[in-house]
Amino acid sequence: MTRARLQELLPKLVLSPSVALVAVCVYGFIIFTFYLSLTDSRILPSFGWVGMENYVKLFKLSHWRTAVTNLVVFAFLYIAICMAMGLMLAIFLDQRIRGEGVLRPIYLYPMALSFIVTGTAWKWIMDPGIGIEHTMHAWGFVDFEFKWIKDRDYAIYTVVIAAVWQSSGFVMAMFLAGLRGIDGEIMRAAQIDGASAFSMYRRVILPQLRPAMLSAVVILSHLAIKSYDLVIALTGGGPGRATELPATFMYSYTFTRNQMGIGAASATIMLATVAAIMVPYLYSELREKKQ
Repeated sequence: MTRARLQELLPKLVLSPSVALVAVCVYGFIIFTFYLSLTDSRILPSFGWVGMENYVKLFKLSHWRTAVTNLVVFAFLYIAICMAMGLMLAIFLDQRIRGEGVLRPIYLYPMALSFIVTGTAWKWIMDPGIGIEHTMHAWGFVDFEFKWIKDRDYAIYTVVIAAVWQSSGFVMAMFLAGLRGIDGEIMRAAQIDGASAFSMYRRVILPQLRPAMLSAVVILSHLAIKSYDLVIALTGGGPGRATELPATFMYSYTFTRNQMGIGAASATIMLATVAAIMVPYLYSELREKKQ
C-alpha cells in the first residue's frame, strides 16, 4: 500500500518545483506587471494607485501610435508573405523531387538561428556601405541604390524581409507535414473526376490544410507581436522611430525613460493582444478534440 502511494505521489513531487516556478515567475509576474500598470511607478515599483491613468497617457503618446501602426504593417506583411512562401515551398517539396533531403534542411536552417543573429546579418547585407549596394557598385552597377535601412519610409520593410527569411522555412515544414498527411485516395479520386491541378489544390488540398494554416497564423502573430531582438539588432528602432514596435516601446519606456507604469501598461496591452489570438485558437482546438 505504501509503495503504491509513493508511486502515485512521485510524479507530483518531481513536477512540483517546475509548477511552482512557472506559477511565480510567469503568472506571478504577469499579475505584478498588471498591478504596476495601475500605479505611478517610475524608476522603481511604487504603490501609488493611479488606476487607468497610465493607459490614458499611453494612447495619447504619438510614439505608441507609431509603434502600433508599424506593428500592423509589419504583422500583415510578415504573416502574408510567410504563408505564401511557406505554401509554395511545401508544394514544391511535396512533388518528391530529387534532393529533397538536402533542400529541406536548407529551408529550415534560418529558424535555427536567433533573431539577434538574423538581425545582425541582415544589417550587414542591407548597409549601403558594406552590403548589397556596395557589392553592386564594385561589380560596375554604379547607379544601383538600396538604402531602405536608412530610409524612414522603407525601413520597416527591411524588418519584414529579415523576419520572412527567418520564418518562412518553419511555415513550409508545417504545410509540408499537412500535405503529407492528406489521403492519396482523395487526390486520385479528384484526378479521375477530371479535376485540374489548380482545381484540386483549391477545392481539395487547401481546405484540408486549414489546421496547419490556422496554427501558422497563430504562431506568426505571436512572433510579430513580441518582436524585439530582431528590430534592435537590425535597425535599433530607427531611423528615428520608423521601425519602433510595441516591444521596443515597452523596453525604452520602462528601462530608458524610467516610466515603469506606462511601460507596464504597454506590456499589458501586448499580453491582451496575444491572448485575444491564443484563447480562441485553444478553445477551438479543445472543442474539436471533445467532439
